[in-house]
Amino acid sequence: MTRKCPPSAPEPKAPLSGSVLAEALVVFAVVLSIHAAVWDRYSWCAVALAVQAFYVQYKWDRLLQQGNAVFQFRMSANSGLLPASMVMPLLGLVMKERCQAAENPHFERFGIVVAATGMAVALFSSVLALGITRPLPTNTCAISGLAGGIIIYIMKHSLSVGEVIEVLEVLLIFVYLNMILLYLLPRCFTPGEALLVLGGISFVLNQLIKRSLTVVDSQGDPVDFFLLVVVVGMVLMGVFFSTLFVFMDSGTWASSIFFHLMTCVLGLGVVLPWLHWLIHKNPLLWLLQFLFQTETRIYLLAYWSLLATVACLVVLYQNTKRSSSESKKHQAPTITRKYFHFIVVATYIPGIIFDRPLLYVAATVCLAVFIFLEYVRYFRIKPLGHVLRSLLSLFLDERDSGPLILTHIYLLLGMSLPIWLIPRPCTQKGSLGGARALVPYAGVLAVGVGDTVASIFGSTMGEIHWPGTKKTFEGTMTSIFAQIISVALILIFDSGVDLNYSYAWILGSISTVSLLEAYTTQIDNLLLPLYLLILLMA
Repeated sequence: MTRKCPPSAPEPKAPLSGSVLAEALVVFAVVLSIHAAVWDRYSWCAVALAVQAFYVQYKWDRLLQQGNAVFQFRMSANSGLLPASMVMPLLGLVMKERCQAAENPHFERFGIVVAATGMAVALFSSVLALGITRPLPTNTCAISGLAGGIIIYIMKHSLSVGEVIEVLEVLLIFVYLNMILLYLLPRCFTPGEALLVLGGISFVLNQLIKRSLTVVDSQGDPVDFFLLVVVVGMVLMGVFFSTLFVFMDSGTWASSIFFHLMTCVLGLGVVLPWLHWLIHKNPLLWLLQFLFQTETRIYLLAYWSLLATVACLVVLYQNTKRSSSESKKHQAPTITRKYFHFIVVATYIPGIIFDRPLLYVAATVCLAVFIFLEYVRYFRIKPLGHVLRSLLSLFLDERDSGPLILTHIYLLLGMSLPIWLIPRPCTQKGSLGGARALVPYAGVLAVGVGDTVASIFGSTMGEIHWPGTKKTFEGTMTSIFAQIISVALILIFDSGVDLNYSYAWILGSISTVSLLEAYTTQIDNLLLPLYLLILLMA
């Protein structure tokens, strides 16, 4: 048992590791860069949030080390509160600036709401950590309280009543999702990953409810509604079946048949009518017409189907090799896992160049398929549940320490979020200029190229390690070089990209995110594209 310190005992001091400090320095560099580019009261709030998150992250790390956290978090990483806390606020700030420059006041206010919501959920996570820390860290409480007071005061005088209510709604949803999903899915997230993932889901759910209640004819793009309904529908389906299978064995044929029947009922009876209400069209007919609207889309779909077949063959081939080897516990090496990164890059680049709306919808469909198959694997639904468990176990790493396998879903999200998060109404007056022209490629550059090259070269030829990490200097340098070469190729093959001599900012953004990859212990497939997107949008 862990010995509890008496209330009067001084708070123990444990030095921060070098990797955590380096990660914090990189994040602060990003925050200050955005602050210098925006320089308004909201960017000052972001700086205050980063300072308090840095201090509270230390408390979260101590709680994880002592086993005193409320829920069971992933133990192979630090808490990651600082990098995760800054994603939504910084994203909202750059979105506000982009839409302000495009003279779109509606989406400018939307960016402010995104920033305020991110700050609210980050402050809640900080309060949670401080509330369960014993003895109470008075200095950290004072810093967090001062930063929170500044943020609340500025937001109080900047947001309308409706916007304040919207932020509070997202915060309420976030609190309930934390209690439900962190209880049902132990060791799947670090506190930072939970903040980032559940905060995003909470915001999407609130947006869907808001738009469903205020829907007007011809309002909004059907592809946006499609993404919102699919994400919320898959999350609600997971919560429903997780609750249901607490009371029954999910591995029987009766339960499997019930699972498939209820999936059809939820899809045909809830998701499709909900989407029909939003887009005022038959969702299935709209989707079929959208997918096969042009000859280019048919070629792209055929090409993507071929790549999907190749990915499945890689999985089967690697499992065949494991079956023929003496060790049944054989794990796929790093280079083998990176095959899928190359396949995803080959998938996304043609879509970005030739048909981004199709890529937007196809990525949404692929996300729904991935999540559904993970439900089948997790609940051992017949006939594929046990087969998927056996096939995917070969590709597990230390980040898949919980009951769910999420790395492939994070890879898809990391590649897709730059496509989904571009404020299209703020870019309709012309193509994005300067570094912003590379925003759709943020996932390709950060994860598809940068992370892949760093991992392959670092694991095979790396000798000089960054202090406190397993990552190597050679891997980081080759990663930066590979991303620069990729930018040059994008300039050659994508005529819509015009960098306007913003090469220094692009090089600085790529280098900063590559350093973050070297030091972070969070899910880099998700974190790196978001930070590169933020820097390029700024």
